[in-house]
Amino acid sequence: MAFDKKLLEILACPVCKGKLQYDKEHSELISTASKLAYPIRDDIPVLLENEARELSLDEVEKWHS
Repeated sequence: MAFDKKLLEILACPVCKGKLQYDKEHSELISTASKLAYPIRDDIPVLLENEARELSLDEVEKWHS
């Protein structure tokens, strides 16, 4: 089962309340504003700041383009 794109439209970053982008390759939701990547486990996004990893500057730039 793939991650639901419709769900992505209504989800927001819990830190900045901004939009999230889906990273299929790493199974994560990306917040460039907060510079965080939230994991998706068993098709369920884990939108907890303490579970997220920090994005590198290169990763943030990649998602801005």
